[in-house]
Amino acid sequence: MIGITSDSTCDLNRFGEERSIGIMPLNVILDSKLYKDGVDIAPADIFAFVEKTKMLPKTSAPAIEDFSEFFSKQLEAADELIHFSISAKASVSHSCAVAAAKEFGGRVRVVDSKALSTGQGLLVLKAADFRDAGMSAAEIEEEINRLRDRVNTSFVPDRLDYLYKGGRCSRMEMYGANILKIHPLIDMQDGQLGVKKKYRGKMTMCIRSYIEDLHKEYTSYDKTRCFVTHSNADPELVTLAKDMVASLFDFREIDETVAGSVITGHCGRNTLGVLFIHD
Repeated sequence: MIGITSDSTCDLNRFGEERSIGIMPLNVILDSKLYKDGVDIAPADIFAFVEKTKMLPKTSAPAIEDFSEFFSKQLEAADELIHFSISAKASVSHSCAVAAAKEFGGRVRVVDSKALSTGQGLLVLKAADFRDAGMSAAEIEEEINRLRDRVNTSFVPDRLDYLYKGGRCSRMEMYGANILKIHPLIDMQDGQLGVKKKYRGKMTMCIRSYIEDLHKEYTSYDKTRCFVTHSNADPELVTLAKDMVASLFDFREIDETVAGSVITGHCGRNTLGVLFIHD
């Protein structure tokens, strides 16, 4: 039996539980107190902390020993594991998992998703699809490595406050963007995040333009599933995004997920992304 696991940045929520995906939580640190992402902390706690302290929470990867314990427990119900990590260029979670995997004699394969949030989650669910179709662990790993550069991992933040606090933009860029209502399209390429485009106006207008641009750019795509992932975004914004995706694309599933505490802690409330695998 092949087990599929991931660190918590995949943001799969109930979809992970439904497909028997083992989740290794990353750490979130608020005022020197350590919490486990998705276990004993929620995005609402992040918002309250930032509002009170004007500081971002800190995040950290589990230790190698924590991964060893996690893999050992997961292997009690599986012959082999395929573990997915957030992009190696974004966290040491990948290298810690790789180091721990060496203890298990080849029974644990660690995949650098080169993504985060449900960009990573899409690959995790694909691996579960392949597993359920009877593919071997080696075949699944090979196919996932072929697909990972075809994942659209992008999102549009409402404000740049969290990105500024995290050192990802300057104070001038933050003030300018917030005053002029500029919302950057942040896109992941080769495991790194960067600004691909800038939209201007109300968030609803920007999300419309963002999804229209995705439709123009990706004319051929995997129709299995798409995620509309957000950090506690306004309900009308989420509904707009889901309705537009349904009208412009032909996905068999359009699933909504809320970003976990690690991802939320870096992008802030009302950030929204549409993520899928393209051809």
